[in-house]
Amino acid sequence: MILLTGLIWVVPLSVMAAPYAAMVIDARSGEVLHSENADTRLHPASLTKMMTLYIAFEAVQNGEISMDTEVTISRNAAAEPPSKLGLRAGQKIKLRYLVRAAAVKSANDAATAIGEAIMGSEAAFARRMNRTAKALGMTRTTFKNMHGLTEDGHLSTARDMTILGRHVLYDYPQYYNLFSRQSTDAGIKAVNNTNRRMLSSYRGADGIKTGYTRAAGFNLVASAERGSERIIATVFGGNSTASRNAQVAKLLDLGFEKAPSRVAFRAPSRPPYEGKGDLLIAKSSDPTPGTHAKSIRVASAAVTQSLRPKARGGAAEPLPDLLVAEVGKDIDAVLSAVQDVSSRNAVETAVAAVAVDPGAVAPAQSVKPQRRPSEVILASVRAEPAPESAEVVSRVSTSGGRHWGINVGRYPSKYDAEKVLLKTALAEMSTLDGTLRKVVARNSGYDANFMGMTRDSADLACRRLQARQVTCFMIGPS
Repeated sequence: MILLTGLIWVVPLSVMAAPYAAMVIDARSGEVLHSENADTRLHPASLTKMMTLYIAFEAVQNGEISMDTEVTISRNAAAEPPSKLGLRAGQKIKLRYLVRAAAVKSANDAATAIGEAIMGSEAAFARRMNRTAKALGMTRTTFKNMHGLTEDGHLSTARDMTILGRHVLYDYPQYYNLFSRQSTDAGIKAVNNTNRRMLSSYRGADGIKTGYTRAAGFNLVASAERGSERIIATVFGGNSTASRNAQVAKLLDLGFEKAPSRVAFRAPSRPPYEGKGDLLIAKSSDPTPGTHAKSIRVASAAVTQSLRPKARGGAAEPLPDLLVAEVGKDIDAVLSAVQDVSSRNAVETAVAAVAVDPGAVAPAQSVKPQRRPSEVILASVRAEPAPESAEVVSRVSTSGGRHWGINVGRYPSKYDAEKVLLKTALAEMSTLDGTLRKVVARNSGYDANFMGMTRDSADLACRRLQARQVTCFMIGPS
């Protein structure tokens, strides 16, 4: 009798591990501080959800959908494998809860539901993801789904995911706090953050996204802030949650060690808004007997290219130095500056009118005066200091039912936010006249907002401010 004995091969875990890649940047400038296999195309796993959420933030900002939209869950979304929220087909749930579940719990069913709610199908949303990736400069990324489960051709790189993480941080700062929540209410239940170990163990860590599949290994895009410095570190192919977190901590330490204390901040350029992009097919029946139904290709109502206006002649010149006088310390100088700007605008208007039609402005006719600056400014500057509260209103509302607004940044103190609001109002009197200036207290600072605008006026104001290199994003109806 011949006995055959089986051979058992022991394969080291290092051989079975997913390929490793890493990237570290100074988030303020985008400077690369460390990279290893950063351009190798690998499985991103749930890092994919950063793009799903980025597009969701974009869609909300531009009025395609709102955070309070009731989303009906499809069978496709409900059938996604874990990690999941546990959504049922036919169930209705607000978009805000889907966003929370995708950002915090990394729920696959929530991510799919987000994509279907915005674009109608997984395929259409994937096309939008790829268009957006290209616009962001993610040159070696291809998305096939919105959750990151392993699929042939669904690949990215450590460099591309670092780029995406930086855009999530700076393009939509009003939503960034989602990624630092240890837990959150996801509508049907509370969910815990998949990144809570890193958030609780590394000083200054406040995001961004974890990812894991067998093909990908343990991935993480992490961001941390210490003082004026902020570092983003990305790891692909970790062997476990613990070892991945330890490696990311080393990379963040390396980043803080290499990054200068002071560096010129260069915000990433937000891509032009293209909305749904794809042409829609609208079928309408011709009432004339004997004719066939006509298929009409109609373009999406979304703007297809950036409409930021070029600065008019002379507009690029710096505003009078008096405009930067500190509020409260030199109010007479500020008022003088307002009068100077108002007078200049009036003269320019008259000159332009004469150039078009010499008889348009009679010599004896005066140009309509601008509103006295005291009505606009004195109430907010000379008023008694407002008590600390969640929201500070610095002028009487004249919104007249207008429910849109713009944000011009988050600042460390209420005083700084109010000062920026005043300076911005002076620089853009034509588009911001009649708006409501609000300072809103947040956990990480004070938001400087102009409210009481129509969507069109908010869009115009933001485009004009962005043309001046001023950070601005629209705030939709709450």
